[in-house]
Amino acid sequence: MTFARLTAATLILMALWLAFVIVTALFGWWMHPIAPTGDSDAFFRQATDLIAEHNSGNAAFILIEDGAISREYYSTSNDLIGRDTVFATASMSKWLTAAGVMKLVQDGEVDLDSPMSAYVSRWTLPTGEFDSNEVTVRRLLSHTAGLTDELGFGDYHLDEAIPSLEESLENPRTSDGSTARIAVTVAPGTEWKYSGGSYLILQLLIEEVSGMAFEEYMNETFFIPLGMNRSAYEPLSSVDNNAGSFNQHGEPTPIYRYASSAATGFATTTADLAKFVAAQILPPDTDSILNRNTLVAMRQAHGKTLGFDVWGLGTILYAPTGTGDVVFGHDGGNDPAINSTARINPDTRDAIILLETGHPSLATSIGSQWVLWQTGYPDILDTDSVIQSMRLPGLLGVLIIFLASVCIGLRHKRQHDPADKQRAQRSAQ
Repeated sequence: MTFARLTAATLILMALWLAFVIVTALFGWWMHPIAPTGDSDAFFRQATDLIAEHNSGNAAFILIEDGAISREYYSTSNDLIGRDTVFATASMSKWLTAAGVMKLVQDGEVDLDSPMSAYVSRWTLPTGEFDSNEVTVRRLLSHTAGLTDELGFGDYHLDEAIPSLEESLENPRTSDGSTARIAVTVAPGTEWKYSGGSYLILQLLIEEVSGMAFEEYMNETFFIPLGMNRSAYEPLSSVDNNAGSFNQHGEPTPIYRYASSAATGFATTTADLAKFVAAQILPPDTDSILNRNTLVAMRQAHGKTLGFDVWGLGTILYAPTGTGDVVFGHDGGNDPAINSTARINPDTRDAIILLETGHPSLATSIGSQWVLWQTGYPDILDTDSVIQSMRLPGLLGVLIIFLASVCIGLRHKRQHDPADKQRAQRSAQ
């Protein structure tokens, strides 16, 4: 074997090994849950330790098993935080809004595949190169309508006037201060692109179809029937027993308002959110405000990225379950350090809810640990952990292949080098 052939074979083997590591990492081969499978007590202990260590503000954490709260923990800067403390949820609001739209679909008042213009008259999409009639309700729900605004709604101080929906659609305030335009910039139905603007449009749709203010519709359709008495679309400062807003150092920060209730304005408690979650994982042969067919439809895949299913009709699709279903729910995050997660395993009727302020990503991180512990698969939001998990096996495999190649090369050299042959013959004599 020549040196060139050996080098080529080595590089090919290294590439194949790295490809194997990458593919298997996507299925969680190199990741280890923080607790043994099925050991809820161990998972709860590990999760609460992480909250106590990393959150300097307020946090409310519950585990749900078989549809009912089984464990709860509150990390607090004062003695008032509990299951009835109101937290901001940021983009988790979209999940509730999607449920509101799907109730109209279930009642026959909205068709998922009709253009949004069939229901919205107070505002129209800007004219562009793509057909706005292809912007359907289904595509708005699943972030596949061709809108690429990536909003991020900005904060409004409590003494600022909140613009109307139409004004926000025309000139949205972004969270990073950049300029955003709510318009169709790629062909609808061809690409998944997260769009806060889509949910501003859906808020307008709910108002026009129902004839009610969005907040009133959600209250009468979901919050009152489910007994979610502490849930609303008001700034936390107007609510008693609220979690406030903290930065990563545990320092209080201002409480803001938002121009889109549907996309980012929902505030709730763990007790209330547990009721909404329970209504998503009904016992067999029962229905709630949304019937079983509607709930299943909401977690059917519509949005893909890199070939992976990532979004349903208003739900994040975190990871597959053992039966071919999917862990679903929604996360949310706002500056300076607000993070929320609610994730449901329909196979087990288990769920996790974590609402916190004081860390920008702790709820999402622990939610990802819960998904891995429940299913054995990493979730779509946990790419950093997936990448980290492949480093050691990737490097070890490459090192072993390299050392094996060196050994083969040295052996080949000894067998074919004339000087080595003569030394071997003299040694034999």
